[in-house]
Amino acid sequence: MDPSKLKAILETVASGAVSPDDALARLRGLPFEDLGFAKIDHHRTLRTGFPEVIFCAGKTPEQVVGIVGRMCAHGSNVLATRCDEAVVAAVLAAHRDAVYHEAARALTLTLSPPNPLPGYVAVVCAGTSDIPVAEEAAVTCGAMGATVERVYDVGVAGIHRLLDRREVLEGAYAVVVCAGMEGALASVVGGLVDKPVIGVPTSIGYGASFGGIAALLGMLNACSTGVAVMNIDNGFGAGAFAALIGRMLAAGPAGKKE
Repeated sequence: MDPSKLKAILETVASGAVSPDDALARLRGLPFEDLGFAKIDHHRTLRTGFPEVIFCAGKTPEQVVGIVGRMCAHGSNVLATRCDEAVVAAVLAAHRDAVYHEAARALTLTLSPPNPLPGYVAVVCAGTSDIPVAEEAAVTCGAMGATVERVYDVGVAGIHRLLDRREVLEGAYAVVVCAGMEGALASVVGGLVDKPVIGVPTSIGYGASFGGIAALLGMLNACSTGVAVMNIDNGFGAGAFAALIGRMLAAGPAGKKE
């Protein structure tokens, strides 16, 4: 539940406009709602500032539609990741306001636009084949209120392409770097900027890349300081982490939540 909606319910109780019993009925789904196949955490926005995210891999279209419907009923924005064609078709049929982000393989349904964060996150990828992971990070950032600047196809095989966008990298408050093969791009970017770099190894590469393990180990062994590393292909985790950095910066030194 959106914190502002919960606050509004409490204010109506305080003013006497709503009885405690009626307020309790509205809050009955907290802290979670059991659908049998899923327990939806409606309280997550209150704890973390962002609703539960639907990881669609392994879920049936009917299950995803059911979860989306209950989240909307509780006033939550929706972000669903790793959506296949059947899930996309089912959700769009049930919710016309949902938006499918094809490159990211993600769906969003925005009931209340998130508070915009100041500044921007630079989302960087080494090659065109890494774009799906980078877009998952970018869409996640956007869903959490962050502005994104995309810097794509700037891998170390043509380092001049990256240096041509150096001003964009330096202006960001955080940089997400998605790269497969040997994953060297994260270390290179870490040596160019004084901002947090979030490395995302991708499963792109030839046989000896071992489905992203080579890139993962390369990023974990980065000689540049300030490089944190996500799991293989985890664009969502990187985008969420970058947006959280933005929220902390927006809150200021006192760390007060908006």
